[in-house]
Order: sequence, then C-alpha cells, then structure tokens
Amino acid sequence: MHDFKRTPISVTMNKFWLITALFLATLTCSYGCTDGADTDPKEEVQPDPTPKVSIPLAGNAYITKGVAGQTEKITSEGLVNWATPGVVTSIWFRAAQAGELTVFLKAGITGGGTSKVKVSANGVPFEVGLTGAEAKTYYAGKVNIAAAGYVKVDLEGVSKSGSSFADVSDVQIGGVAANGAIYANDPENFYWSRRGPSTHVNYTIPAGDIEYFYNELVVPEKEDQIGSFFMCNGFAHGYFGVQVKSESERWVLFSVWDPDGGTTVPVKSGEGVVTKRFGGEGEGGQSYFVYNWKAGSTYKFLTKGKPDGAGNTLYSAWFRGPEHNQWQFMATWKRPLTTTYLARIHSFLENFIPEQGYLERKGTWGNQWVRDVNGKWTEVTAFKMGVDATGKNKQRMDFGGGVENGRFFLRNGGFFNTYVEAGTPFTRPAGGQQPQVDIESLP
Repeated sequence: MHDFKRTPISVTMNKFWLITALFLATLTCSYGCTDGADTDPKEEVQPDPTPKVSIPLAGNAYITKGVAGQTEKITSEGLVNWATPGVVTSIWFRAAQAGELTVFLKAGITGGGTSKVKVSANGVPFEVGLTGAEAKTYYAGKVNIAAAGYVKVDLEGVSKSGSSFADVSDVQIGGVAANGAIYANDPENFYWSRRGPSTHVNYTIPAGDIEYFYNELVVPEKEDQIGSFFMCNGFAHGYFGVQVKSESERWVLFSVWDPDGGTTVPVKSGEGVVTKRFGGEGEGGQSYFVYNWKAGSTYKFLTKGKPDGAGNTLYSAWFRGPEHNQWQFMATWKRPLTTTYLARIHSFLENFIPEQGYLERKGTWGNQWVRDVNGKWTEVTAFKMGVDATGKNKQRMDFGGGVENGRFFLRNGGFFNTYVEAGTPFTRPAGGQQPQVDIESLP
C-alpha cells in the first residue's frame, strides 16, 4: 500500500486551465502576433495571380508624352526602342465591371541587362524590375476599379543598366475587373482601332430629288485636334468639310469618288483651289484650299448634285467663312456612269492620324436645309447616330453624339466612358432660318 498525499481536485483543475490557456495563447501568437504595436490581423500574402487577358500594345497604345530626340515607336510588335527617360506610353482598355484588377507586363530587354520601370494603373504607381532579353510576364500590382469604363495604364522608364528599358508586347490583366474587358483585339485592323471610331450624322431627308444641301459647322474651342476631319456635307459619292493637317496647316476639302469602271474628272475650280487625284481610302478627285479656319467660329457649306443628261452627275461645292462677303467656289466634278441627285446626305467626324487617336475631338452641326429641284427649301431636324466598323465591332467604345444647344454634335477619341448606340435617333428644334443663298448668282 502506497503512502501518498492526495491533491485537492480544485488545485488540479486550476493547473489544467492554466496549461490550456498558455497553449491557446502560444497557438494564437504563432498566427497573429507581431513585434510592433500594430496587432491587427494581417492578410496572408498570396502568390502573384495569373493574368486572364493579354492586351496588345500594337492596337491599344500611344506615346502620350514625348521628348526631343525620342526613339520610341508603337509597331506591330508593340512598344519598341524604349530608351528615352521621360517618355510616357499609355494603354487603354474598357473594364466591363467593377472589382479588383491585377496588372502585368509582357516584356524583354533588348540586348539584355536589367531595368526598372514605373507602371501606373488609373494613376496608382508600381515599380517593376525587369531582367534579361527573353520576353517574360512581370507582375506589377493590383488596383480596385470603382465602376465599368476605360482604364488607363501608363509606362515610364526609371533606370536601366544598358541602352533599353524594354520592348513591351502586351499589358496583361487579371482579377474580377478583367472579365469581359473590351480592347482592340483584331490585328488586321489595328491601324483603324488606333485612329479611333468614326462617328456619323445620318440625316432624315424629305422624299424627292434633292439638288442642294446647306449646313453650318462650329468646332468647339480646344476640340480641333491635329488629324481631325470635320466633314459637313457628305453624300453618296463624296464629302465636303474641313481638316486639321498639322499645327500650321488647315484645309477646306471637297472630294468625289470614282465609280466602278470610270474616273471622276474636274470641270472647273475656284481661285486658289488645288485639284488632283487621291487614293488610299478609295480613289477619286480631290479639291482643296489651305485656309486657317478657327475653332469657335461658324462656317457655312453648300453642295449641289445634278445629272447632266449625258450619263454623268455634276457635283459642286461652295464655302463661306465669317470674313467672306460672298460664297467661295470650290470646284465642279463630273462623275461618269452616274445619274442621281444628292442622296445619303450625312456628316461625320474622324481622326486620320493613328498616333492622335487617344485625343478627344468634337464638332457641332446646325441649321441644315435641303433644296429640291423645284426650288423648295426644307429644314432638316432629325438624324440617326452612326459609327464605323471600329465602333460596331467594339474595338473602341469612345464615340457619341446627340443634340446640344439646338445643334447636332458628334464626339470621338479620348476614351470617355459614355457612348451612344449606333442607330439612336435624335431631333433638334427647328430654327426657321432659311439660308440666304442666291442660287443664280453663285460663282
């Protein structure tokens, strides 16, 4: 028989609870304690997520900040010759929904070496280290996208060991906000997607033979970007409007396309007007004069189309600026194999320089009238919004139009978020201001 001292049950239970408490405290600290004062629970670091979508720079990027002597270009390979400090390349895509967005670069350094670049997503910057000539996917960071709409990613060089920051073929994205993203994904049409969508006013014209069309254009200030064509009087076989050719040169332009199997030829032209052939987007006859038209001013356009009775149609155009005391004659073109009056009357807004496709432009058109073969003037107050294949195929969604201050307007470029569906009808209030045109005395 053993002689031992019995321990009270209460003491044994106290030891059990003390040991249990110490064990739980140790377990908790192994997961949540920190050495510092911040004892909030920390999110476990996850490995870099996998990108879902690759956005090719060849169709979605622009050099948005340049410097003298820069070598950077956007080509079919993406961003190449990236070597100049201070140059910024911007890429846009449209997020279909809000949520977390992860951003990556697919890049390699020409000639090898290392570099650091800044990647900013909607203004949130991340620094990314790159190494080696082989193209690899580099994780940049993640941001929260508050709402559906366009997202901008900027690239800027920070430092490099050799001559190149990198050649970048794609920006890649993942996360919830990447689902359903819209971007230019048709390599055969990257030229057009970088130009941006062309928007159209398709006028509702009364029935009958229309001989004349009158229109007025005002380009709002700061909307006259280089590469813009504000086309005022369009018809089935040609167009008439103003262009911004460069920082120092602007045109008034009137052109008529060739028919299949025939050649449009000039009949006569106005003083100072150049007539020539054109090609590229179709072929035909072109007439223009250099004229420093200005944003904020009102310009008037008049077009005539009438068969000559010999199997041709004669198309003529006149232009008038605020400083002109009479109409300025552009030209008369004879289009063979054609016997029609003015048809498919419209206006449009486009950008014809791909490198300028990230800039927004806007035009307004008002006081439209048509005159039929009997001399009756009728005001035109309705149109349907139109857009080209770039918009219809959702390569770009930054296009719109409508009525503003009693005038029709079109806008495109700039990657704005609100767009108008093609075919949407609009009506402006009638002004009742019939154009004061003496048809018989036109030059």
